[in-house]
Amino acid sequence: MRVVVIDGMGGGIGKAIIERVKAEVSGIEIIAVGTNSAATSAMLKAGADHGATGENAVSYNAARADFVVGVVGIVFANSMHGEISPKMAEAVSSAPAHKILIPIDKCNVTITGISAVTIQSHISEVVEKLRVSLDF
Repeated sequence: MRVVVIDGMGGGIGKAIIERVKAEVSGIEIIAVGTNSAATSAMLKAGADHGATGENAVSYNAARADFVVGVVGIVFANSMHGEISPKMAEAVSSAPAHKILIPIDKCNVTITGISAVTIQSHISEVVEKLRVSLDF
């Protein structure tokens, strides 16, 4: 199973996702895709199998993924302080991959009906969803 983790800024959330998935789920290839080199570097240090950076990397890898994981802003153009280009958002939202998105306030998007929990709780849910997917 190919999982593409997309993150920007400093890559902290992507790094945390990759560390947990690598520690708790086997049989997954993780491709870290950063909107910038700092994010990619942080995710590679966390144990991603491969890494790539930029708009084309998002488009290319999202189209070939089984799962795309990241914060909700990766599907909204110009979110994350402008790091998500319209082409990136379209590539992620149009990809045939199943998307597992973490809601955070920094993306200027509020999703109602979501309980306020920690990022670590959301990451635990990401791990569980990937684990369940391997069982099918």
